[in-house]
Amino acid sequence: MKKKIGFLSFGHYQPVVGSRARTAKDALLQSIELAEAAEELGIDGAYVRVHHFARQLASPFPLLAAMGARTKTIELGTAVIDMRYENPLAMAENAAAADLIASERLQLGMSRGSPETALRGSEAFGYVPAEGETDADLARTHTAIFRAAIAGAGVVHPNPQMSRSTTPLAIEPQSPSLGDRIWWGSGTRATAVWAAEQGMNLQSSTLLTEDTGVPFDELQAEQIQLYRDAWKAAGHLREPRVSVSRSVIPITTDLDRRYFGVGARDDAEDQVGYLDGGIARFGKSYTGEPDVIAAQLAADAAVQAADTVLLTVPNQLGVEYNAHLLESIARYVAPAFGWTPANAVPAAV
Repeated sequence: MKKKIGFLSFGHYQPVVGSRARTAKDALLQSIELAEAAEELGIDGAYVRVHHFARQLASPFPLLAAMGARTKTIELGTAVIDMRYENPLAMAENAAAADLIASERLQLGMSRGSPETALRGSEAFGYVPAEGETDADLARTHTAIFRAAIAGAGVVHPNPQMSRSTTPLAIEPQSPSLGDRIWWGSGTRATAVWAAEQGMNLQSSTLLTEDTGVPFDELQAEQIQLYRDAWKAAGHLREPRVSVSRSVIPITTDLDRRYFGVGARDDAEDQVGYLDGGIARFGKSYTGEPDVIAAQLAADAAVQAADTVLLTVPNQLGVEYNAHLLESIARYVAPAFGWTPANAVPAAV
């Protein structure tokens, strides 16, 4: 299994002391520039988080299209799009167009979404769960319509005054391979099994909304194994992909130490708490000397089980600093868990 790494940016912007991303324009343009820098370093992916009603990235497809136009090989993705907010047919058009601009490099993660600052935010967008349905049901319904649309399903009958055909019309454009590059963000073992049954790739973050008392990486590795077992049982023909997210900060310079050296131990252990009315386990961060955290990640059961590791970046510190951070990870940390650069030249035989 070839191991891939990518960065994951939440796209925060705030006019506060120390922030290099003070406006939405800053966050958007710097996301494009960081994708270019990551590609030069041989990083495999550039991913963005989508949040509404917050000073973060909210509308991914114009951004992904711009990234696609400015890069050539790096994967471009989301982790994740909250499907409660999406018009699935409009999203299908936008996703296919952005994917074609990017030469079919999009990797689209979606889910029911995470706890947010807005109260019933998706209702303001016009989407309300039907009677007896939950927000999760609404997200899954939108996802099913979206996936059918990008697969070329007819969604509307032709106007007989304009066409002699009676074949239902599909959305345009179509990007033929996009359906294989759809991921579901799962916060539990049960939703991971559901994602496998549906034929979607799996994204698992630094949070699981359940706890069995075992370390986070072991619980997440169990989630991944259940997903793979369910995928096999469903009889899907292709191999699925699995990503996990990690916060990784190697301390290699005085500036790193100034930003992250103090208090690094505060989140060096898993945290268990309550979220959205239920118990949740938060994975630890990996901050410290490169050789130490490289060994820790090499022993992380879920990192070993996944084919892709998404590295959260402190985007408000700017492109230059985050490119330095990714270079440090690529040079000193990621090789320990089996990664090689996407642009590495194969050794002569």
